[in-house]
Amino acid sequence: MTNGKQSDTMLRQRLLILFKNQRKIQMMKNHFLISTGRRIAPVLVLVFLIGVCGSALAQQFSPDLFKSLHWRSIGPFRGGRTRAVAGVPSQPNVFYIAQVNGGVWKTDDYGRIWTPIFDEQPTGSIGCIAVAASDPNIVYIGSGEGLQRPDLSVGDGIYKSTDAGKTWTHLGLRDGQQIPQIAIDPRDANHILVAVAGHPYGPNQERGIFRSTDGGQTFEKVLFKDENVGGADVAFDPKNPDVAYASLWEARQGPWENGAWNGTGGGIYKSTDNGKTWNQLSGGLPAGIVQANIGIAPSNTNRLMASVATPNGVNLYRSDDAGATWSIITKDPRPAGRIGGGDLCVPRFNPKDPDVVIVASTVTWKSTDGGKTWMGFRGAPGGDDYQNVWINPDNTDVILLGSDQGAIITVNGGKSWSSWYNQPTAQMYHVNADNAFPYRLCSGQQESGSACVASRGNDGEITFRRRIRLCSPRST
Repeated sequence: MTNGKQSDTMLRQRLLILFKNQRKIQMMKNHFLISTGRRIAPVLVLVFLIGVCGSALAQQFSPDLFKSLHWRSIGPFRGGRTRAVAGVPSQPNVFYIAQVNGGVWKTDDYGRIWTPIFDEQPTGSIGCIAVAASDPNIVYIGSGEGLQRPDLSVGDGIYKSTDAGKTWTHLGLRDGQQIPQIAIDPRDANHILVAVAGHPYGPNQERGIFRSTDGGQTFEKVLFKDENVGGADVAFDPKNPDVAYASLWEARQGPWENGAWNGTGGGIYKSTDNGKTWNQLSGGLPAGIVQANIGIAPSNTNRLMASVATPNGVNLYRSDDAGATWSIITKDPRPAGRIGGGDLCVPRFNPKDPDVVIVASTVTWKSTDGGKTWMGFRGAPGGDDYQNVWINPDNTDVILLGSDQGAIITVNGGKSWSSWYNQPTAQMYHVNADNAFPYRLCSGQQESGSACVASRGNDGEITFRRRIRLCSPRST
């Protein structure tokens, strides 16, 4: 009875306050109309009344009324730009992916269900994932999407899990902001090399290539040019991890989209002492390198392929002597095309055949003659903008692709693929609600057109079938 009386008393008090506020509003309105001898411009009265009403209504509701409200995901259930991909060779059903601004996700059923495993961390922007070959429970994450582009998100350093993603520990390199690649020594998961791109909008010292021999407790800067040149890529020779390769990248974003620039301070480097010291490679490589991505053939580690960008364009170079000499391997411009016209393409060798190469570009391209000729492997003629490739070294029919639409997996060498309509990781720009019942939320997705999604499904669950596409992908 006491609670009922208190509720009645509170209700009467709120009604009384509302009545008094309404009286005040009417008196103020009459005052303005009478004292001036004419009507005030309607828009000014409306603005005034809205302000007073908003203040009055704000007094009527206790914060306790909102405690029952909670956030829920309504999609749209289609993936967003996915740069970081990794699999577990000894567990072919297990994969990790990370969106450039959507956290880390894991599947243990070949991509049918993806589960978020990084939501409790303070950043959702991820540039790379590395799983230790010597212990698949050890996973390193580099935050910051690691791409120089106008719509980027930065991170706060490196994270590590020792229980396959159940828990995470922040390690360091917080001021690096963008980490595009981490390489783990296949003999010892405590030995890692990290490519740090650095601040995208200004100079900073924490950039270049870093080395740790204690599992990320401490880092040593081992390759550094200046405060404007950052790390782009890094990889260990899988047969002889005393050998490693890295690339540097000079770039800067501007305060507006066409204000970005790229310098020629990049290059490809090689280490023969497990990353302690580095020498720049040159034989056959062009002068004035802006950026490069490197692929190593695991079955013949003397063979390398690199996508190399200069102010004059991008070409695919191949070396058959561990980087001593290089040459342009193809005249076909398609595999060297920039991803969506911006990001540098990524070459990856089939782990069992050095003549088979897959390049992630606007379309995913495949070569079976060491990069001389190419055919389309995956992607619509207009392109889906593929960002990265991972190939299982034990079973090369198992391939994971990351793209602007999410991640997909094949277990039969590309004959069929899993869906990307099960990843609520889209980058959405703005949002608005329509007048339907139940209402729909509408927005534009990065690289995937505009869409509306229902606020609830007919049977409770909201799936990708509740999505309505509004316009073509290139309209956003």
